[in-house]
Amino acid sequence: MIDFWLDLVAGIFLVGGAALSVAAGVGLLRFPDPLVRLHAGTKPQIFGLALIIMAITLATREWSVFLMLTPVIVFQMLTQPIAAHMVGRASYRTRNYDPRLLIVDDLAKDADRTESSSDDED
Repeated sequence: MIDFWLDLVAGIFLVGGAALSVAAGVGLLRFPDPLVRLHAGTKPQIFGLALIIMAITLATREWSVFLMLTPVIVFQMLTQPIAAHMVGRASYRTRNYDPRLLIVDDLAKDADRTESSSDDED
């Protein structure tokens, strides 16, 4: 009986992870600019991957599988936010965004200072 419930939970996690991964992909295609797309590319993708890894672990019922898949989710959780931050900074510096969508522009002061210091060097 416990196997049935573990398989059911694994199936729910698998469907939930797949739905979040699809939502991330749709958000990357549908959102208007790179700064808005960052949320679609990071948050649901990492959580969807975590759900899929938990589903695989529950379906196999072996600790070795969990220990083998743990570095995958850890590296994703460490590298995905950094990559999104760098993409956001690059799109901001190249002005590849819609300024009307920004509520608060926290980078304006830093970007102005960086541009003025590079102008002084020329």
